[in-house]
Amino acid sequence: MKKTFQEKLNLYGSLKEPFFFMLSYDLKQHVVFPLKKLPLDIQYKISETSSFSNEKTEVKKFPISFKTYKKKFDILQEEIKKGNSYLLNLTVKTPIETNLTWDEIYQKASSKFKLQYKNKFICFSPERFIQIKNNIIAAFPMKGTIDAKIKNAKAIILNNEKEKAEHTMVVDLLRNDLSMVAKKVRVKKFRYVEKIEAGEKTLLQISSKIEGTLSTSWHENIGDIILKLLPAGSITGTPKKKTVEILEKTEKYKRGYYTGVFGVYDGKNLDSSVMIRFIEKAKDNKLFYKSGGGITCDSDCFSEYQELIDKIYIPS
Repeated sequence: MKKTFQEKLNLYGSLKEPFFFMLSYDLKQHVVFPLKKLPLDIQYKISETSSFSNEKTEVKKFPISFKTYKKKFDILQEEIKKGNSYLLNLTVKTPIETNLTWDEIYQKASSKFKLQYKNKFICFSPERFIQIKNNIIAAFPMKGTIDAKIKNAKAIILNNEKEKAEHTMVVDLLRNDLSMVAKKVRVKKFRYVEKIEAGEKTLLQISSKIEGTLSTSWHENIGDIILKLLPAGSITGTPKKKTVEILEKTEKYKRGYYTGVFGVYDGKNLDSSVMIRFIEKAKDNKLFYKSGGGITCDSDCFSEYQELIDKIYIPS
């Protein structure tokens, strides 16, 4: 009998066997390999920081019209008014063109987390999902983006009440999630600013750090821990279950592995990423970039539309 995703991770963890894992947004698809058996057509890189060059990579974008986006936006606003959700992360699928080859996209992209999965998709995510070191589990939700060229951009986004409320909701959601698997959960660092090189623009992204303490037997329960925390709160919304249902009806496309997670367990520690900043290759070799942002009752439709376009880039 085939083992489930959960059973595979628990088994490898109990054996202290280093492994790679990947799980789709809807939790229906997964990939798990011992690192010593990882296929050559799966490449990844995990680092604490990103190093950027001055070289800019041009990406031609063909986004949905503002009118089409507004229809989706308005549906979510109605759901918020009904009290069915307070925060929803609306995403779209955008055709793109670039003069880079498939391998060059992966090689040039600079990010904390990079993944090239066969000939199917490339992800270069700035967002960590969970990290486990020395029995401490930490989550790093990212929510809130602004163009760094705007005068006083840092102060503007940190003092923006809508952005603060949205970020606080995600932090509260992740704090509650971690409380299901850990003890002594606390917000270690609240709303700090990170700089993200986004193609032709530099963006400021707001993050927080939440920590909890795991039992010393966590290695044997890695699969249980990860599944209890999915889908990631920062790319769904709150309350999670109802929000996922609303988004599925509104987005009208399959996210697939986009906004799922991937990670590596080295036998001692675990690190993982939310799969955002995501390019997918269709069967006819056309490229699609999946991006989006959080919607609340205070969101401005045009600003949200512009944000999802700004997030379409290759960070070189």
